[in-house]
Amino acid sequence: MIENKNPNCVRCRTIICENQGGKVSDGSPSLDKLPGFCPMKLMPDVFVEAAAEYEQSAIREFARLASVQEFQCFERLMDGVRAKLPRVEELIQFARKCSYKKLGIAHCGGLMKEAGILADILEANGFEIVSVQCKAGCVPKEEIGIQPDQKVLGPENWETMCNPIAQAMILNHAQVDMAIMLGLCIGHDTLFIKYCDVPLTVLAVKDRVLGHNPLAAIYTSEIYYRRLRNRIK
Repeated sequence: MIENKNPNCVRCRTIICENQGGKVSDGSPSLDKLPGFCPMKLMPDVFVEAAAEYEQSAIREFARLASVQEFQCFERLMDGVRAKLPRVEELIQFARKCSYKKLGIAHCGGLMKEAGILADILEANGFEIVSVQCKAGCVPKEEIGIQPDQKVLGPENWETMCNPIAQAMILNHAQVDMAIMLGLCIGHDTLFIKYCDVPLTVLAVKDRVLGHNPLAAIYTSEIYYRRLRNRIK
Protein backbone atom coordinates (compact mmCIF):
# COMPACT_ATOMS: atom_id res chain seq x y z
CA MET A 1 0.00 0.00 0.00
CA ILE A 2 1.30 3.45 -0.94
CA GLU A 3 1.49 5.71 2.10
CA ASN A 4 -0.71 8.77 1.85
CA LYS A 5 1.49 11.85 1.78
CA ASN A 6 -1.41 14.29 1.96
CA PRO A 7 -2.83 15.71 5.19
CA ASN A 8 -6.06 13.90 6.03
CA CYS A 9 -7.46 15.14 9.34
CA VAL A 10 -10.90 13.66 8.66
CA ARG A 11 -9.39 10.18 9.16
CA CYS A 12 -7.72 11.01 12.48
CA ARG A 13 -8.85 9.17 15.63
CA THR A 14 -6.40 10.73 18.09
CA ILE A 15 -7.46 14.41 17.80
CA ILE A 16 -4.54 15.33 20.04
CA CYS A 17 -4.50 18.84 18.58
CA GLU A 18 -7.81 19.53 20.40
CA ASN A 19 -8.16 20.44 24.07
CA GLN A 20 -6.72 17.68 26.23
CA GLY A 21 -9.82 16.24 27.85
CA GLY A 22 -11.22 19.71 28.31
CA LYS A 23 -8.57 20.53 30.91
CA VAL A 24 -5.77 23.07 30.81
CA SER A 25 -2.49 21.37 29.98
CA ASP A 26 0.83 22.31 31.55
CA GLY A 27 2.50 22.02 28.18
CA SER A 28 1.94 21.24 24.53
CA PRO A 29 0.04 18.08 23.62
CA SER A 30 2.19 15.02 23.14
CA LEU A 31 2.85 14.44 19.45
CA ASP A 32 4.20 10.90 19.85
CA LYS A 33 1.04 9.27 18.53
CA LEU A 34 0.53 11.42 15.46
CA PRO A 35 -0.79 9.43 12.49
CA GLY A 36 1.36 9.49 9.38
CA PHE A 37 -1.11 11.72 7.54
CA CYS A 38 -1.16 14.44 10.22
CA PRO A 39 -0.27 17.87 8.79
CA MET A 40 1.75 18.59 11.92
CA LYS A 41 4.01 15.70 10.92
CA LEU A 42 3.93 16.17 7.14
CA MET A 43 4.19 19.96 6.96
CA PRO A 44 5.67 21.37 10.18
CA ASP A 45 7.14 24.34 8.31
CA VAL A 46 3.64 25.52 7.39
CA PHE A 47 2.77 25.97 11.06
CA VAL A 48 5.93 27.98 11.59
CA GLU A 49 4.99 30.15 8.60
CA ALA A 50 1.43 30.56 9.87
CA ALA A 51 2.66 31.51 13.34
CA ALA A 52 4.75 34.26 11.77
CA GLU A 53 1.62 35.66 10.10
CA TYR A 54 -0.11 35.93 13.47
CA GLU A 55 2.77 38.14 14.63
CA GLN A 56 1.44 40.90 12.38
CA SER A 57 -0.47 43.15 14.76
CA ALA A 58 -3.58 43.53 12.58
CA ILE A 59 -3.81 39.78 11.87
CA ARG A 60 -3.17 38.90 15.50
CA GLU A 61 -5.93 41.27 16.68
CA PHE A 62 -8.40 39.95 14.07
CA ALA A 63 -7.70 36.37 15.17
CA ARG A 64 -8.08 37.39 18.82
CA LEU A 65 -11.45 39.02 18.15
CA ALA A 66 -12.59 35.93 16.24
CA SER A 67 -11.73 33.73 19.23
CA VAL A 68 -13.50 36.11 21.60
CA GLN A 69 -16.55 35.89 19.34
CA GLU A 70 -16.38 32.09 19.46
CA PHE A 71 -16.29 32.26 23.26
CA GLN A 72 -19.33 34.53 23.39
CA CYS A 73 -21.39 32.07 21.35
CA PHE A 74 -21.52 29.67 24.29
CA GLU A 75 -22.61 29.70 27.88
CA ARG A 76 -21.43 27.35 30.61
CA LEU A 77 -24.27 25.79 32.59
CA MET A 78 -24.42 23.24 35.38
CA ASP A 79 -25.12 20.48 32.87
CA GLY A 80 -22.51 21.54 30.32
CA VAL A 81 -21.84 24.05 27.56
CA ARG A 82 -24.67 25.36 25.38
CA ALA A 83 -24.62 27.43 22.18
CA LYS A 84 -26.72 30.58 22.37
CA LEU A 85 -26.27 32.81 19.30
CA PRO A 86 -27.53 32.41 15.70
CA ARG A 87 -25.01 33.32 13.02
CA VAL A 88 -26.68 36.61 12.11
CA GLU A 89 -26.28 37.78 15.70
CA GLU A 90 -22.66 36.66 15.66
CA LEU A 91 -22.18 38.70 12.49
CA ILE A 92 -23.46 41.85 14.20
CA GLN A 93 -21.30 41.32 17.27
CA PHE A 94 -18.15 40.55 15.31
CA ALA A 95 -18.59 43.51 12.96
CA ARG A 96 -18.87 45.77 16.00
CA LYS A 97 -15.76 44.22 17.55
CA CYS A 98 -13.87 45.09 14.37
CA SER A 99 -15.33 48.64 14.35
CA TYR A 100 -16.89 48.02 10.95
CA LYS A 101 -19.48 50.60 9.87
CA LYS A 102 -20.21 49.78 6.23
CA LEU A 103 -21.24 46.27 5.25
CA GLY A 104 -21.80 44.87 1.76
CA ILE A 105 -24.27 42.13 0.92
CA ALA A 106 -23.65 40.04 -2.21
CA HIS A 107 -26.77 37.94 -2.62
CA CYS A 108 -28.56 35.63 -4.99
CA GLY A 109 -31.39 37.16 -6.99
CA GLY A 110 -33.57 34.34 -5.72
CA LEU A 111 -33.03 35.50 -2.15
CA MET A 112 -34.19 39.09 -2.51
CA LYS A 113 -36.61 38.76 0.40
CA GLU A 114 -34.01 37.22 2.70
CA ALA A 115 -31.41 39.80 1.71
CA GLY A 116 -33.90 42.58 2.39
CA ILE A 117 -34.64 41.24 5.87
CA LEU A 118 -30.90 40.94 6.53
CA ALA A 119 -30.37 44.54 5.41
CA ASP A 120 -33.19 45.68 7.69
CA ILE A 121 -31.63 43.87 10.65
CA LEU A 122 -28.16 45.27 9.99
CA GLU A 123 -29.43 48.80 9.46
CA ALA A 124 -31.44 48.58 12.68
CA ASN A 125 -28.17 47.77 14.39
CA GLY A 126 -26.46 50.88 13.06
CA PHE A 127 -24.64 49.66 9.96
CA GLU A 128 -24.57 51.32 6.55
CA ILE A 129 -25.51 48.75 3.91
CA VAL A 130 -24.44 48.30 0.29
CA SER A 131 -26.15 45.43 -1.55
CA VAL A 132 -25.80 43.94 -5.01
CA GLN A 133 -27.61 40.93 -6.43
CA CYS A 134 -26.09 38.33 -8.73
CA LYS A 135 -27.98 39.32 -11.90
CA ALA A 136 -26.83 42.96 -11.78
CA GLY A 137 -25.51 44.04 -15.17
CA CYS A 138 -28.19 42.16 -17.13
CA VAL A 139 -25.61 40.26 -19.19
CA PRO A 140 -27.15 37.47 -21.32
CA LYS A 141 -25.84 33.98 -20.67
CA GLU A 142 -24.76 33.73 -24.31
CA GLU A 143 -21.88 36.08 -23.44
CA ILE A 144 -20.15 33.26 -21.53
CA GLY A 145 -20.97 30.57 -24.08
CA ILE A 146 -24.18 29.12 -22.67
CA GLN A 147 -26.13 27.24 -25.34
CA PRO A 148 -29.91 27.64 -25.77
CA ASP A 149 -30.59 24.15 -24.41
CA GLN A 150 -28.58 24.97 -21.27
CA LYS A 151 -30.94 27.68 -20.10
CA VAL A 152 -32.88 26.96 -16.92
CA LEU A 153 -36.21 28.19 -18.29
CA GLY A 154 -35.75 26.80 -21.79
CA PRO A 155 -33.99 27.76 -25.04
CA GLU A 156 -36.57 30.35 -26.12
CA ASN A 157 -36.12 32.48 -22.99
CA TRP A 158 -33.77 35.35 -22.21
CA GLU A 159 -31.67 34.52 -19.17
CA THR A 160 -29.24 36.80 -17.37
CA MET A 161 -25.97 35.29 -16.24
CA CYS A 162 -24.91 35.50 -12.62
CA ASN A 163 -22.19 38.12 -12.35
CA PRO A 164 -20.16 37.47 -9.16
CA ILE A 165 -17.11 39.32 -10.50
CA ALA A 166 -19.17 42.50 -10.85
CA GLN A 167 -20.68 41.92 -7.41
CA ALA A 168 -17.21 41.76 -5.87
CA MET A 169 -15.96 44.78 -7.80
CA ILE A 170 -18.99 46.87 -6.78
CA LEU A 171 -18.41 46.12 -3.10
CA ASN A 172 -14.70 46.81 -3.55
CA HIS A 173 -15.42 50.19 -5.16
CA ALA A 174 -17.97 51.01 -2.45
CA GLN A 175 -15.17 50.46 0.07
CA VAL A 176 -17.26 48.37 2.42
CA ASP A 177 -15.54 47.23 5.60
CA MET A 178 -16.79 43.66 5.19
CA ALA A 179 -18.62 41.68 2.51
CA ILE A 180 -21.38 39.22 3.38
CA MET A 181 -22.09 36.44 0.90
CA LEU A 182 -25.70 35.23 0.90
CA GLY A 183 -26.78 32.26 -1.18
CA LEU A 184 -24.51 32.47 -4.22
CA CYS A 185 -24.35 29.36 -6.40
CA ILE A 186 -21.42 26.96 -6.34
CA GLY A 187 -18.82 28.31 -8.72
CA HIS A 188 -20.28 31.79 -8.67
CA ASP A 189 -19.39 31.98 -4.98
CA THR A 190 -15.86 30.87 -5.84
CA LEU A 191 -15.47 33.70 -8.33
CA PHE A 192 -16.85 36.21 -5.84
CA ILE A 193 -14.31 35.09 -3.23
CA LYS A 194 -11.52 35.30 -5.82
CA TYR A 195 -12.31 38.91 -6.76
CA CYS A 196 -13.42 40.27 -3.40
CA ASP A 197 -10.67 42.46 -1.92
CA VAL A 198 -12.27 43.17 1.46
CA PRO A 199 -12.77 40.92 4.49
CA LEU A 200 -15.46 38.40 3.65
CA THR A 201 -17.84 36.19 5.59
CA VAL A 202 -20.61 33.82 4.51
CA LEU A 203 -24.04 34.01 6.10
CA ALA A 204 -25.59 31.20 4.04
CA VAL A 205 -24.73 29.09 1.00
CA LYS A 206 -26.98 27.96 -1.84
CA ASP A 207 -28.85 24.67 -1.50
CA ARG A 208 -32.05 24.88 -3.50
CA VAL A 209 -33.44 21.55 -2.30
CA LEU A 210 -32.65 21.73 1.41
CA GLY A 211 -33.57 25.33 2.19
CA HIS A 212 -29.93 26.45 1.98
CA ASN A 213 -28.86 23.96 4.63
CA PRO A 214 -26.49 21.60 2.77
CA LEU A 215 -25.46 19.77 5.93
CA ALA A 216 -28.92 18.22 6.02
CA ALA A 217 -27.78 15.88 3.24
CA ILE A 218 -24.66 14.98 5.24
CA TYR A 219 -26.69 14.30 8.38
CA THR A 220 -29.08 12.03 6.45
CA SER A 221 -26.47 10.38 4.20
CA GLU A 222 -27.05 7.04 5.95
CA ILE A 223 -30.83 7.30 5.58
CA TYR A 224 -32.60 9.41 2.96
CA TYR A 225 -29.49 10.41 1.03
CA ARG A 226 -27.73 7.04 1.00
CA ARG A 227 -27.26 7.45 -2.74
CA LEU A 228 -24.61 10.09 -2.04
CA ARG A 229 -22.32 7.33 -0.82
CA ASN A 230 -22.29 5.82 -4.30
CA ARG A 231 -20.52 7.36 -7.26
CA ILE A 232 -22.66 10.24 -8.52
CA LYS A 233 -23.08 10.50 -12.27
